[in-house]
Amino acid sequence: MADINLGVGGANSATGGYEIDNSLKFEADNTEIIYRTNNSGTNRKTFTVSLWFKRTELGADQEVWHGGRNGQTTVMGILSYSSADDNLWVDVGGGTGNTSTLYRSFSTQKIRDTSAWYHFVLAVDTTQATEANRMKVWLNGEEVTDWAQHQIPAQDFQCALESGTEMAWGGFRPNNSEIFSGYIAEGHYLDGVAKVQTDFGEYDEDSGIWKPKAYTGSYGGNGCYMKFDDSSDLGADSSGNSNDFTLNNITSADQATDTPTNNFATFNPLSPSVPTYNTVSEGGTLMNSLGNAWTTVWSSVPLFKGKWYAEFKRTATNNVFIGAGGIDSNLYYFNLNYVGNNGNGTTFSVGLYSINGDFYSGSGVTGSSYATGDILCLAVDQDNGAIYFRKNDGAWMGDGSNAGNPASGSSRTGAQIIDWGTATVLAASIYSSGDTVQANFGGYTSFSNSTSYSDELGMGSFVYEPPASYLAICSKNLAEYG
Repeated sequence: MADINLGVGGANSATGGYEIDNSLKFEADNTEIIYRTNNSGTNRKTFTVSLWFKRTELGADQEVWHGGRNGQTTVMGILSYSSADDNLWVDVGGGTGNTSTLYRSFSTQKIRDTSAWYHFVLAVDTTQATEANRMKVWLNGEEVTDWAQHQIPAQDFQCALESGTEMAWGGFRPNNSEIFSGYIAEGHYLDGVAKVQTDFGEYDEDSGIWKPKAYTGSYGGNGCYMKFDDSSDLGADSSGNSNDFTLNNITSADQATDTPTNNFATFNPLSPSVPTYNTVSEGGTLMNSLGNAWTTVWSSVPLFKGKWYAEFKRTATNNVFIGAGGIDSNLYYFNLNYVGNNGNGTTFSVGLYSINGDFYSGSGVTGSSYATGDILCLAVDQDNGAIYFRKNDGAWMGDGSNAGNPASGSSRTGAQIIDWGTATVLAASIYSSGDTVQANFGGYTSFSNSTSYSDELGMGSFVYEPPASYLAICSKNLAEYG
């Protein structure tokens, strides 16, 4: 399997067919995880795990699914002995009577595309006489065959799914460590049942993209199906077995609509300033400055055409730029302070800010004072090379001569011009250590505000209403308009 190591990539979701409505956001910093105790009779020789995941933080030990037993575990994780490698690894563990026997496999490819959803399937059946049939792993429909280390369990090996130990989604139990940062959707655990990848997914006949399909088989008595569709009960098992999970630091606010069938933009942790000068967390919607220097984080999905909408909340008390830019050129930013390093946070102005930290003053816009907690609304008209700004639900701000008018098209009335000739990304730049910016691209946000509006196609969840014809940055919209 080819190495997966992309920078700013496009959305990978195919449209049409089976739909996944929700995912669950996990955050390592908050120790967010769900878990339950394995029942007596859990089959330790034959089982299947299928799940979709999207990473938002890299370079750390993370477990997406953990089967049980402290130390010698049955686990699917995205890590290796060196966490910076971002490898896929599978450990079917030791278990009672086998504590000195570990079966661990490490892939050679990286799992680093934070703009994409991945589908993982692990099928184990140690009763098989043929060694190659005892454990199979698929990623995005392809069987993983490129292993730096590949240890297949012995025949009739008892894996670590012991009764009385804890199974978890999103981390390692009972230590609450190696927590996954990102999104998990459509999680299946089959007890005593070995299936293959085509029971859970298929290739789209038009695009060739691997996409989900409905699973119609059995779960076994201790199996579960995690849909995350009920915000009041995110640990609910939808298999019919009532094998519900306990939530650890997860609330209804962690439910997301960013899914394998509608992939939303997030902040990109592969931006050059991460992780040296910035961190990205909260499902790729929160950026935090680590030092007193201008640093920039941009969105995971580039825009080549169309009209797009997003929201940003200024939680910083000092210099903050929010806007849009070209990755290989100077970035055009909305400066929420005076030009310079000592802004007081009350005056709007606009300038060109480059990745290397140089700042060029530009034309001003009309606007009122901007306080911490206000939401800046961005309407980006990539077809006409224009960007419009609005504070909360106020009027669209203009260029000093005209009020901003996102519907003005090629006349770009009151707009700031973004004619740099390359793909556009939305971006934020902050200066002071500890300052943060929150983003809302529509699929998930850590905003405390209620999100009551969608775009005119019903996509996204926003605090304020997008202007007509401006859409959420998600794969369903990009497929037709992007």
